[in-house]
Amino acid sequence: MTEDFPKEVFAERKWAVPTFKVASFAAKTTPYVTIIPVLNEGKRIQGQLRRMSDLGLTGMTDTVIVDGGSTDGSLDHDYLRSVGARALLTKTGPGKLSAQLRCGYAWALAENYKGIVTIDGNGKDGVETIPDFLRALDEGFGYVQASRFIRGGRSENTPISRLIAIRLFHAPVLSLAAGHFFTDTTQGYRAYSAAYLMDPRTQPFRDVFMRYELLAYLTVRASQLGYPVKELPTSRIYPSDGHVPTKITGLGPLLNLVAVVLRTSFRAYHPRSS
Repeated sequence: MTEDFPKEVFAERKWAVPTFKVASFAAKTTPYVTIIPVLNEGKRIQGQLRRMSDLGLTGMTDTVIVDGGSTDGSLDHDYLRSVGARALLTKTGPGKLSAQLRCGYAWALAENYKGIVTIDGNGKDGVETIPDFLRALDEGFGYVQASRFIRGGRSENTPISRLIAIRLFHAPVLSLAAGHFFTDTTQGYRAYSAAYLMDPRTQPFRDVFMRYELLAYLTVRASQLGYPVKELPTSRIYPSDGHVPTKITGLGPLLNLVAVVLRTSFRAYHPRSS
C-alpha cells in the first residue's frame, strides 16, 4: 500500500523536504540503509537489485529505492519485494536528483538509521563493496566517497570527456574547497553518518538543493566541519557499446554542473548561520 508521508514529521524539525509517497514492504532490520535514486532505469535497476539480493546485501543493509517519477514499470512492487527491498519512496514534489535525495535522507533519519549509503541505480557501480562503506560508518567516518581512481579501484569505458572533467576540474576544485584531497567527486556512490547530516551546521534539507547541488555540497562540508572522511576503492563500469547511462545530457545541464562546483567552492550553499 502506498501512502503520502506526513509533512508534519519534517515540519517539526524545520526541514524542507519535497512531498513523496511511501510503499513499505518490510520493517527496519539494520542500523544502516542503502538509498538508491532512480528514474526510468529499466533493466539496469532490476539487475542491480537482483545482484544485491544474490550477494546477501539486502539482508546486511536495508535497501530503499527513491523514485523521481519513473514510467517504465521497472519498480513493480512484487519484484521489489522479491529482491528484499524495504521500501519504495516516490517523489511527488518538484526538483531533480537533490530533491530525490532529500526525500530519501529525511525519511531515513526519521527512521533513526545511524548512517546512509547512496549508490546510483544505473548498474555502473560495483555493489559488492557496500560492506566496505558500512564498516567505514562503524569506524566513525562522517563521509565516505567511492573512487575508481585509487589503488584497488577500477574504471572501464569511461568517456574521455568525463575523465578530463573529473581529473582536471571537478575533483581539484572541490578538494581545494574541502581542504581534503579527493579523486572521484562526481560519483554518487558514497556514505554519510547520521551525525553529519543532522549537524545544524550542515542543514541538507533546504530548497536550495533541487538539481545536482547536494552531492557537491556534502562532499566539501564534512571535512570543513572536522568529520573524518575517506575514499574507498570501487569499480565504475560504463557499457562497452558506448552508451552512457546518465540523466545529464546537453550543454545546459553541463553548464549547471560547472556553476554548482564554483558556487560550492565559494560556500554559496552554506547555511547562513555558519
